[in-house]
Amino acid sequence: MHTHIQHVSYRNLGWDTAADLYLPPNFDASKTYPAIVSTHPIGSCKEQTAGNVYARVLAEAGFVVLAYDASFQGQSGGEPRYIEDPAIRVSDIRFAIDYLQSQPYVDTERIGAIGVCGGGAYTINAAMTDYRIKALASITGVNFGRLIREGFSQFNPVAALKAMAAQRTAEAKGSARHVINYLPDSVEASRQAGMTDIDVLEATNYYKTARGQQPSGATSGLFLFNSAAMGWDAFQQAEVLLNQPLMVVIGDKPGAFGAYRDGWEIYGRAASQHKEIVVAEGWSHYDLYDKPEPVALAMAKLVPFFETHL
Repeated sequence: MHTHIQHVSYRNLGWDTAADLYLPPNFDASKTYPAIVSTHPIGSCKEQTAGNVYARVLAEAGFVVLAYDASFQGQSGGEPRYIEDPAIRVSDIRFAIDYLQSQPYVDTERIGAIGVCGGGAYTINAAMTDYRIKALASITGVNFGRLIREGFSQFNPVAALKAMAAQRTAEAKGSARHVINYLPDSVEASRQAGMTDIDVLEATNYYKTARGQQPSGATSGLFLFNSAAMGWDAFQQAEVLLNQPLMVVIGDKPGAFGAYRDGWEIYGRAASQHKEIVVAEGWSHYDLYDKPEPVALAMAKLVPFFETHL
């Protein structure tokens, strides 16, 4: 089957969002279709797993799917570059829904959302306060607030916040912006640095090699702006506000980024009357990004889930 991709842009808060619109085979603009917003991981872009894997397969199944670049990242606008602010990332999902609702071939009552890694948790958080999302799925979702308080701050968030405050003061006085890379430059470099965690090694293999590398997938973030995530929790109020049908997909090989534990946590906490958790046995977080077998396992559950609830 063949899907068609349209490159589109639409207005965000004060800048434009760049997006790829994946259209089903034999798309007919005179008809109406269910639609899905697909949100990419932290440090990623629309051309990677959220787009070229999940959006593509969902479009082949008959959905209109919008994969977009986060504000300040990829080909989307916003300055300074490489801001990773959870509130804005969640806002991006709302603007993506706005765009879909403005298209005459989208059934506005049948809009869903899916996200990968950090994008999965952003999708969960967005659904709690935007009931235009009628069903949602998190693929190996990671709660960025928890992650930055733990591993990304070496389990010392107070010290990290003090360092960010000092950096903000320095930059306000004219110092160069401090851009961090969330990953080592190569798998070899990570091993030489003594890193052995499966998530770090496999993330580096995905983002820093031809396997998944894309020009817009910078895996970078502005250090001081990470303070916005320190007090943020993707799952706050899920017991009350997360009511839509929910599917959580995780691998059973846990790593330092914590998708396995986060998946089970939100599955337990969500108020959704219909919720499912899919555990890809024998597969890891980054296997679910693009490896054919675990992706096929996930899609075998995701397609009927969205067909039922959209």
